[in-house]
Amino acid sequence: MRYRDYDQAGLDAQYNNRALVPDHPAFIEAWEKRSIEARRHLSVDLDLAYGDDPRQRLDFFPAPQRDAPVLAFIHGGYWQALDKAHFSHIAPLFIAAGIAVAVLGYRLAPAQRMTSIAADVRAGLAWLYRELPALGGDRSRIHLAGHSAGGHLVSLAATTDWPSIAPELPPGLVRGVCSISGLYDLEPIRLSYLNAALALDEPEAAALSPMATLPAKPSGPQLLAVGGLESAEYHRQQADYAARLRAARHPVQAIVLEGRHHFSAVDALAEPDSSLFEGVLRQILAPRF
Repeated sequence: MRYRDYDQAGLDAQYNNRALVPDHPAFIEAWEKRSIEARRHLSVDLDLAYGDDPRQRLDFFPAPQRDAPVLAFIHGGYWQALDKAHFSHIAPLFIAAGIAVAVLGYRLAPAQRMTSIAADVRAGLAWLYRELPALGGDRSRIHLAGHSAGGHLVSLAATTDWPSIAPELPPGLVRGVCSISGLYDLEPIRLSYLNAALALDEPEAAALSPMATLPAKPSGPQLLAVGGLESAEYHRQQADYAARLRAARHPVQAIVLEGRHHFSAVDALAEPDSSLFEGVLRQILAPRF
């Protein structure tokens, strides 16, 4: 067995989402079309640079009022595909609710190792924190959402010791997290076909797994969501991480999006009647204590 009860072919099949959803190109095309429309109709500052590389950019959609809470979204693509431009379409509903939206890009594998990709996300969030007063957002209310690899990256960001990166960054820079179809243990990723592009070694996989890096001190609330039609490994990853969070007394809610697969699960974030959108909205707008 390569991992748990899976041989190599079985493990690879668990994480091959494009093979599991043959019509996935239609979903990616729809994201892109809806995002073009969103950028056409919303106020947005495009390609704000937090680093020197063309992918170290973010798009910021301001809320109608100043000092608004902020949702920062990180895209998926198994750390090696897609772009922030595919996900502008999540902004309209949150803007209508008075929440600003930032969509972050990052450098991709195989040109970059996972350590550099995680560092990009942290650098982008640190830049956002510093610049939010000028952009019109409330930097004390930064929430994160991410899909697939983005779910991994936002969960990892929630475990970050921010003052160790820069002394002016607060420990509670991230107030809450929503991870959709997230990956919390990178060991099966390291052992799967995906590692041909990622080149993870065992120490790096452990150091970048939210399951292993969760701080002892409870953090902000976390909402974990997985599609009901996703593979058994995605369900196991979510169940194991939710149990790990609860054991450490971190506030967590884990939900299953019935009837949704890996590519339709994230669509729920942009649907006003979905439990996912409502859950993120409650997390962001909950009274502060």
